[in-house]
Amino acid sequence: MQGVTRGKFITFEGIDGAGKSTHIPFVVELLRARGKTVISTREPGGTELGEKLRTLLLHEKMHLETETLLMFAARREHVAQVIEPALARGDWVISDRFTDATFAYQGGGRKLDRQKLIALEQWVHPELQPDLTLLFDVPLDIARQRLDASRTLDKFEQEKSDFFAATRAEYLRRASEFPQRFQLIDSTCSIAEVQARLEEIIALKQLPVAGID
Repeated sequence: MQGVTRGKFITFEGIDGAGKSTHIPFVVELLRARGKTVISTREPGGTELGEKLRTLLLHEKMHLETETLLMFAARREHVAQVIEPALARGDWVISDRFTDATFAYQGGGRKLDRQKLIALEQWVHPELQPDLTLLFDVPLDIARQRLDASRTLDKFEQEKSDFFAATRAEYLRRASEFPQRFQLIDSTCSIAEVQARLEEIIALKQLPVAGID
């Protein structure tokens, strides 16, 4: 019996100022040029409800566990309404952040017990993990310079260096724990160099292979 091949799920991760968002349109267009239908989305957000929760999460002070639960509430809606339906119809999903960000920010940066995050992950998306996670890594001083030159900062971007050091460390720990899906990107390189690396990764991973079973 023939059917549409399930799509692929790619996530972009990194501390604020790492430069990941700069390269999302490049990957989206790279895949579209190869005939893929691509959905570009973000977290927190991605749905009407998720965008409302995003505003609260980025700008309102709240208890750490409240913050984490709201992150996963927005994620559950995102998975149910956008990610899973898109993958099921054969589309490719590119998401600016996913659950690795919660482990990094709420777990690493804010020191929430990792076991609580694991339990929430198993509840909210027990069968879903990215096919590829692109982790954009950059020294803290460079990340801070990029933020300071940009725009009004949200509550996470306003955190101190020790927060981002712990967040970065947790990202790198997860990359070491899940090497089969993480690819580390040196975000100190030029835009052209990073894009060449991204194209190489997608080719090596054979991710553009999709179609009809």
